[in-house]
Amino acid sequence: MAGQEQIRAQRRDGDEAPTPPPAPTGERVAAVNADIDSVLDEIDSVLESDAEEFVRGFVQKGGQ
Repeated sequence: MAGQEQIRAQRRDGDEAPTPPPAPTGERVAAVNADIDSVLDEIDSVLESDAEEFVRGFVQKGGQ
């Protein structure tokens, strides 16, 4: 749009860009993936036993 300017922060001498955090190690990634898998398995088991009730919870009722 006309008349709008984008203002950017300027780096001064001596200012350094922040360093990104270290990448997770393979061991940590494996642990997180295992946690995610267990949560997904739990969700699957709940949906298998309560799928009909779960779907009913999302059915719109008059005017919603």
